[in-house]
Amino acid sequence: MLSQVVELIENKDNFAITTHIKPDGDGIGSSLGLCWLLRSLGKNAEVVMNGGIPQAYSGLPGVDQIQNVSSVNGKYDAVFVIECSDLARPGIEGLEDQFTVNIDHHATCEHFGTINWIDSTASAVGEMIYNLCKAIGGRITPEIAECVYLALVADTGSFRYSNTSDRTLKVASELVKAGAKPAKVGEAVYNSYPWSRIELMRQVLDTVKRDGTGRIAILRQTLAMGEEAGSVDGDNNGFVNIPLAAKDIVAVIYMREIGKDQFRASLRSRGNINVAKVAEQFGGGGHKNAAGLSINGPWDEAEATLITAVSAAIDAAAS
Repeated sequence: MLSQVVELIENKDNFAITTHIKPDGDGIGSSLGLCWLLRSLGKNAEVVMNGGIPQAYSGLPGVDQIQNVSSVNGKYDAVFVIECSDLARPGIEGLEDQFTVNIDHHATCEHFGTINWIDSTASAVGEMIYNLCKAIGGRITPEIAECVYLALVADTGSFRYSNTSDRTLKVASELVKAGAKPAKVGEAVYNSYPWSRIELMRQVLDTVKRDGTGRIAILRQTLAMGEEAGSVDGDNNGFVNIPLAAKDIVAVIYMREIGKDQFRASLRSRGNINVAKVAEQFGGGGHKNAAGLSINGPWDEAEATLITAVSAAIDAAAS
């Protein structure tokens, strides 16, 4: 709960913050925003992650101070785990021995933390970090504003997705007043990718097809595509949303090969089609219109299984 988080911060001094492997804008923006908030309160805080940072977020204030680690020791009073479905998602050893604060806005998140602050009404964890800043009496510095604003932009699709609320827009307005620059953030998120992203997009879009009903679009990304494009983590951000630009498409399945007969699938949908429930069937989770999961098996069989599950979700929404 928020009150427990406030009490912890007020009474302790040494903190670490982490998020999931292959972090997105909400994960990085919220982690850095929280770090700046803690430092503004006179606390010792650092962001630790396992792996690289996507190019789109390399200009965020404090990103150069993020520590790339594979494990943590016991020197912290608490570790904040941002936007992770479970404690394994950061890919960092030793977290199970820490006092952990689980902060997430996904209703499907496991309550793995010593403290669990889950708010499924928030558009992004960034919105929760803003609420924390207000609750603890902190000042929204330009650094906090820029990081949290990027988190909102990334997780709402620039305020186009259904998770955008009047509250989200009010928070965004306050962040702009505090120093966030929408044009700068927009340029970073959408116009700063390497050419490898374009090359990977070309290959992935070459696989796009529709199911027999014409309602579901399916995309594939093989390991060979990434190698040929010379792509890095994050180059495929947003690819799953592209087919939704076609008015007849109501759901998208994007399957990314991660090993022999092993796949990570991203699901997107419109309206009342709940792909989070689909993801839960396979041990995944997410939001109603945006979810993810892992699935194994021969590619065609795994794809057919997902098409059947998503079709059922579409039918359920129509009934």
